[in-house]
Amino acid sequence: MKKKATQQTDKQKSEAIQPRRMRADAQRKMSSLLGAAMEVFAKSGVDAPVREIADRAGVGLGTVYRHFPQRSDLIVAIMQNHVDACADAASVLASKYDPGEALDRWMQRYVDFIGTKRGLAAALHSGDSAYSALPAYFSERMQPALQGLLNTAIRAKVVRPGIEAYDLLQAVSMLCQGSYGDDPAYARRMVELLVDGLRYRARESVHPKS
Repeated sequence: MKKKATQQTDKQKSEAIQPRRMRADAQRKMSSLLGAAMEVFAKSGVDAPVREIADRAGVGLGTVYRHFPQRSDLIVAIMQNHVDACADAASVLASKYDPGEALDRWMQRYVDFIGTKRGLAAALHSGDSAYSALPAYFSERMQPALQGLLNTAIRAKVVRPGIEAYDLLQAVSMLCQGSYGDDPAYARRMVELLVDGLRYRARESVHPKS
């Protein structure tokens, strides 16, 4: 009886591990599919044939439609994926670099995100209700990520107090717009100057908002 119980336990453990492996594999395939779609959209526009996306991702056409019945579903997933990656980078950078450099690096990471978003502009600005929830999703993920970096940098007295993540995100977005925004190097220089300006009055002792 004891041996049978042990065998059952081992089987249960195996069954518990297997779904996690499948989820990890599915996640890799999904990341590959979203990456392929973004590459195709950047090259051919958001109206590119779905078959081109499937071919680049190395999956069947049915796989694409199974996960994303509508083109808008795919675009929303791409945007959420990029928002998550950018937001999650904040904690990674904070663990590797001092507060000032972590903030600098994340701001440049945000410039990259804006460049990615520009490739989907035709769809995102189309007025389609399928994208109506994206602004709130962006705010919920991005603002806390940046505010955490700001608060840490303020406590370390490497940037001035009184800075709100929302304002800084908007400022960077505006710097990356227009004809100059098409030049990534120019956008990076402008954002670098903006962040340098945050160091003015950095030694003032004001506690950041939590």
